[in-house]
Amino acid sequence: MENNISERLGIDPIFKLLVRQGVPASVGILVMSLNILIDTVFVGQWIGSNAIAAINVVLPVSFFIAALGMAIGIGGGSIISRALGNKNISKANKTFGNQITLTFFVTLTLVFLGLFFLEFLIPAFGGKGKLYELAKTYYVIVLYGVPVLGFCMMGNNTMRAEGKPKYAMYAMMIPSITNLLLDYILIYHFDYGMTGAAWATTISYVVTATYILYFFTSNKSELKLKLNDFLFSFPLVKEISSLGSVTLARQAMISIVVLLVNNILFTSGGEMTVAVYAIISRMLMFALFPVIGITQGFIPIAAFNYGAKNVDRVFDAVKKAIIFSSILASIVFALIFSFAEAIVKVFTDDLEVLNQTPLALRWVFAATPIIGIQFIGAAYFQAIGKALPALLLTLTRQGFFFIPLLFILSNKMGVIGVWIAFPLGELIATIVTGYFLFKSLKKEII
Repeated sequence: MENNISERLGIDPIFKLLVRQGVPASVGILVMSLNILIDTVFVGQWIGSNAIAAINVVLPVSFFIAALGMAIGIGGGSIISRALGNKNISKANKTFGNQITLTFFVTLTLVFLGLFFLEFLIPAFGGKGKLYELAKTYYVIVLYGVPVLGFCMMGNNTMRAEGKPKYAMYAMMIPSITNLLLDYILIYHFDYGMTGAAWATTISYVVTATYILYFFTSNKSELKLKLNDFLFSFPLVKEISSLGSVTLARQAMISIVVLLVNNILFTSGGEMTVAVYAIISRMLMFALFPVIGITQGFIPIAAFNYGAKNVDRVFDAVKKAIIFSSILASIVFALIFSFAEAIVKVFTDDLEVLNQTPLALRWVFAATPIIGIQFIGAAYFQAIGKALPALLLTLTRQGFFFIPLLFILSNKMGVIGVWIAFPLGELIATIVTGYFLFKSLKKEII
C-alpha cells in the first residue's frame, strides 16, 4: 500500500532510493529556484535593477523566519524517519503534532518582532538610499505570509521523512507556478510593481498550504493525528529543536552572510555591486539544486536505516550519496564556467552589471565540485540524531571560515576579495567535514 511506503527505505537498493528520494526533491528545488530566477527577471525587466537589489535586501529576514519551518520539518523529520524505522508509529505522530504547534508559535512571534523592528532591519540589511522604499513595500507584505510559508516548509520535509518525495515535490512546485502566474498578472498586466510582486509571493504560500493540509488529512499520509499530539512534549521539542538547529543555523548563516556581503559591497562599490551579488545569490539558490536534492533525499534513507540498525546500508548510503552529488556538482561547475556571460544577460541589460558579474560568478562557484562531501557529511550527523557535530560542521561552510576570510580579503583586495572568499571558505570547510565524517564512520559503522 502507498501509505506504508516508508518501509521501502529499509529494503530497496540504495542507489534506487537516492534516485527516488533525490530526484523529486531536486525537481522541486529546481522549479522553486526557477521561480526565484524568473521572478528576478520579471522584477528586473518590468520594475528595474534597483528592485532586484531591494528584494535581495528583504530575503534574509523572510528566509530566516521561513527557515524555522524548514528546521522544524527536517529536525522532526529525522525523528519521524527513525521512529518509522523502529516501528514506533505513536512517536512519529506525536512528533508531527509537536512540529505543527511549534512552527506556528515561533513564526508568529517572529513576524510580530519583524514588523516591530522594521525601520531598523531594512537599513541593517542594506536597504539604504534608493532601495529603502522598494524594500519596505516588499518586506511588509511578504512577512504577513511567512507563518504560512513556515508551515509549508515544515510539511514538505515531513512528507519526505515518511518516504513520500513525489508529494513533497508537488508541494514545492505549486507555489512556484502560482507565483509566476500571479507575477505576470499583477506586475505586467496591472502594473502593481513591488506590491504586485509581494502579493504574488504571499498568495502562492496560501495555495501551497491548502495542498499540504489536503495531503495530511487524506489517506495519503501514514501520520494520523489526535488532539493530544498537538500538546508539547518537552523531550520531543528539545530533540526537534536540537536537530532543527542545524538547518536553522545554516539558513541563519546565509542571512548573516547576505547582510555582511551586501553592506561590504555597498561600501566598496555602491548599489551596482549589490545588484551583482543579487544575481549571484539567485544562482547559488538555483544552480546547486541537484546537490541539495540528493542531500534532502539522503537524510530519510540514512535516518530510517540507522533507526532500524542497518549500519551497512547507512554506510552505503553515505558513500553513494557523496559520489552522486559530486558528479552533479561537477556538471554544475562546468556549466557555470562555460556560460557565465549568457547567464548574466538573462537577468539584466545594465552594461555595468553585465561587465562585472561573470568574473564574480566564476569565483563564487570555483569550489563547487567538492561541496558534495560537505553537504552529505553534515546531513549524515543530522540524520543519525547527532545535533552538535551536525551543527558545527554546518557552521564551517559559511561561518567559521568564510566570514573571517570575507573581512580579511575584502579589506586587502576590495570587491574581488569578497568573491575569492567564497571558494576558499568552501575548500577549508570540505576538508574539515571530510575528516570528521570519515572518523565517525570508522568508529560507528565501518
